[in-house]
Amino acid sequence: MALTSESTTLWIGDLKSGSGTISLDSSEAAEFPVTWAARTEGEAGRTNPEELLGAAHASCYSMQFSSLLAKAGTPPKSLQVTAAVTFDPAQGGILGSHLLVSADVEGITDEAFQNLANEAKETCPVSRALAGITITLEASLT
Repeated sequence: MALTSESTTLWIGDLKSGSGTISLDSSEAAEFPVTWAARTEGEAGRTNPEELLGAAHASCYSMQFSSLLAKAGTPPKSLQVTAAVTFDPAQGGILGSHLLVSADVEGITDEAFQNLANEAKETCPVSRALAGITITLEASLT
């Protein structure tokens, strides 16, 4: 069964001096203020599309990796995944996503762990949607 999720942004003003609010409509979880300065200068207290994309990538990857680990007979005790999405308007926009993974998994060799970590990177639906950018991975067992 397909599920459609929705988000809405209300933007007021021009690109550089304007601002907006992003609503996560499907979950009604939160509203996030967004500005160009947050996207290009790291303005505090505001989000940007790349941060939200990183959240989507990190959570999707976590689910995919935990599934693969469980299917291999080594379900994780915990996974911590950070997705660092790089944006540079001078180079055309979003350049890449770097996944940083720290995992507590018992009974797995480092080689098997790395193989499954890479498989999750390749098969996670958000990774597949991001096929036009470079995705890198740094995964370690704790």
